[in-house]
Amino acid sequence: MTSAPKEMPAMIAPSAWVERHLSQLAPGARVLDLACGAGRHARLLAERGFSVVAVDRDDAALAGLSACPGVETRQMDLEGATWPLAGECFGGVVVTNYLWRPYLDDVLALLAPGGVLIYETFMIGNERFGKPSNPDFLLRPDELRTIAARAGLREIAFEQGETALPKPAMRQAICAVRD
Repeated sequence: MTSAPKEMPAMIAPSAWVERHLSQLAPGARVLDLACGAGRHARLLAERGFSVVAVDRDDAALAGLSACPGVETRQMDLEGATWPLAGECFGGVVVTNYLWRPYLDDVLALLAPGGVLIYETFMIGNERFGKPSNPDFLLRPDELRTIAARAGLREIAFEQGETALPKPAMRQAICAVRD
């Protein structure tokens, strides 16, 4: 007896924060989707006409993007001894649900003049709702705002606090541009 093929899990919808701020990106810009997972934002960006570099450590997650036009995938260890994207330059950087502080300044350095950062992840207080709960992976209040300002970025929008969708969590998000 043969078993039925496994169905692909439903793709998680793109972040409302990311969707809301895509218009800040220059048309056709080269955009990095950092720690992209299965690529929900890489797909969205490619559908909107951006040239996307989707980076993750998980080859299996990246495999689902291999046939997506406009998306280049790269399997990379973003937490290794050296920053694997040194010297690269992008018109936009999108990061969701990921934080690795040792390279946070390096992430911001990837932005070309006029480049836009769209970043959203969990913050202190999220431990009330489950994972992530380790403070090493939770932003402190105003942390993205402080780091972006230190990097010379101009803030376009910033939010932090409790959200209900897609599930209850403590989140922080910024959209900022390198003038």
